[in-house]
Amino acid sequence: MIAVVVPAHNEARRLGRCLKALSVAAAMAEGEGHSVQILVVLDRCSDGTAAVATRHGVATLAVDAGNVGMARRAGAQWMLERGARWLACTDADSQVPPHWLVSQLACGADAVCGTVHVAHWQPWQTAALRALYHSRYQAEDGHRHIHGANLGVCARAYERVGGFQPLPAHEDVRLISDLQAHGAQIVWSARHSVATSSRTDSRAREGFGDYLAGLESSLI
Repeated sequence: MIAVVVPAHNEARRLGRCLKALSVAAAMAEGEGHSVQILVVLDRCSDGTAAVATRHGVATLAVDAGNVGMARRAGAQWMLERGARWLACTDADSQVPPHWLVSQLACGADAVCGTVHVAHWQPWQTAALRALYHSRYQAEDGHRHIHGANLGVCARAYERVGGFQPLPAHEDVRLISDLQAHGAQIVWSARHSVATSSRTDSRAREGFGDYLAGLESSLI
C-alpha cells in the first residue's frame, strides 16, 4: 500500500485543494495497480480542518503535538501499522501533480526528494522577491532541496533509520541525512514538482514560508 501523510494545523482554507489534487494522483496510481490511502494528521486543529478531511473521504488522526516532526512521525507510524510499503509526504497548503505517486515509485530508490514551485504569488509579493527566489532555487534533476511537501520514502528504509524525528522544524532534512548516513539511495527529482503556497504566516517555523520571509526582508 502507498501511504500519503499530510500534517495539518488549522488548514481548513487550504486543505480541500490539497486533497483534490491527491485524489487525482491516487487514482492514477490505482490505475496502475497500486493501493493508496491518504491520512490527514490533525495537529491541535481548532477550525474546520477535520470536517474538510471527512468531506473528502480520507482518514484522519488527531494528535496534540504542536510539532510537525511529531505529526509526520505519528502519521507514518499509523500507516506502517496498516501495511504501508511506501510513504509519501506533502503539506496541507500544497497541490501535487497527477503523476506524483507514479513518478516517485518509478525512481526505484529508497527515497525521492522532489522540488516545489509557487503557482500563485500573493499580490503584495514583489517582482524583485520572485526574481530573487528563482535565482536561488535549483528546479532541475540533481538538485539538493528537501521539502516535506514533496518527499517519498520506502517503508523499510524509513524504519531502518528510525523515521521522522520529533523536531519542530527540519524533520525532513534530518530524515534524509539519516538515510544518507546508512547508504540509502536518494533520487533528487524535478519531474513531479509540487505547487505550494507563498504565504509567510507559516504553520511551522523555519519552513518554506519563513525562507520566503527572509528573502523579502533582505530586499528592504
